[in-house]
Amino acid sequence: MLAKRFSDLKPYVPGEQPRDRAYVKLNANENPYPPSEAVRDAISRFDADALRFYPDPDASELRDALASMLGHGVTRDMIFAGNGSDEVLSFVFYAFFDSDRPLRFPEHTYSFYPVYAGYYGITVEKAPLASDWSVDLEALASGDSTGLIFPNPNAPTGIYVGLDRVRSLLDSYPSDRVVVVDEAYIDFGGETALSLLSEYPNLVIIRTFSKSFCFAGARLGFAVANPPLIEALFTVKNSFNHFPVDALTQKIGAAACGDAPYYRRINAEIAQTRDRFAAGLRGAGWEVLPSLANFVFARKRPHSGRRVYERAREAGFLIRHFDYPGISDFVRISVGLPADMERLSAVLTGL
Repeated sequence: MLAKRFSDLKPYVPGEQPRDRAYVKLNANENPYPPSEAVRDAISRFDADALRFYPDPDASELRDALASMLGHGVTRDMIFAGNGSDEVLSFVFYAFFDSDRPLRFPEHTYSFYPVYAGYYGITVEKAPLASDWSVDLEALASGDSTGLIFPNPNAPTGIYVGLDRVRSLLDSYPSDRVVVVDEAYIDFGGETALSLLSEYPNLVIIRTFSKSFCFAGARLGFAVANPPLIEALFTVKNSFNHFPVDALTQKIGAAACGDAPYYRRINAEIAQTRDRFAAGLRGAGWEVLPSLANFVFARKRPHSGRRVYERAREAGFLIRHFDYPGISDFVRISVGLPADMERLSAVLTGL
């Protein structure tokens, strides 16, 4: 009854969302602050009668707002918007990665990458991380591959690699193959690679509204690249779903772009909270990787990652444990409100 290819699907597993009690939810890298007043105003002014009509399939107003916000010479024809960055990633995998050579990404990274590779029948090769847990870009680019993808900052480690190293990677990699830099967490630290687009026609940058723009429930992501690659994504989109971004999300996305100072402020607060929390853990003997994301990746030997996760859960906090070889003794902790992080710190430093 089911197609043969169905038996090979290995779906992505998101952070748990239990309903057995009230938890402080720090397991999905959601933003603890609300969207800006500009977004609330756009929602209140939205004409519900417009829902009778299909949305703009090109999301033109939204893409104009994004181009204005992003700067770096980015124009509307360099932007593709989709139903969350995960959908955008799916279209990227379909458009740019072939099955005749392996796709390369870091050994420990966003766990949707191997899911999409399997979905589209793309073989993969995983490059080991460097000894300091950073993405080893030289190892990543070694060998013959159909393309490269890595987050910067990386997930789940939170470690950022500088633009000088990204530039070196692009200089050394074949220009007829796409390099994808997934910047889901760039607004919490580090420098975006947008400035490199004018030099490297094979660069694709992925961004999301879920983290730094408080839109996890609205589903909005986008890709930025040179126009020929963006045109390819539109071809894939129009072969799958003409209208991935609904009318309301387009409106509130544009409103959020127009209120960028608010988001810079709250994300700076998250970064400050992250650094205080990490310092507190380190002072209690934890190993905490140097994160520039909205989460920390940490362990406290001799405790297992599972034990730390369970202790936090017992205290009313949901954090993320990845039971994968090599990182099973770590936990990933999203950064929430300062008071919540102080309470969690008291729980974890007591281990």
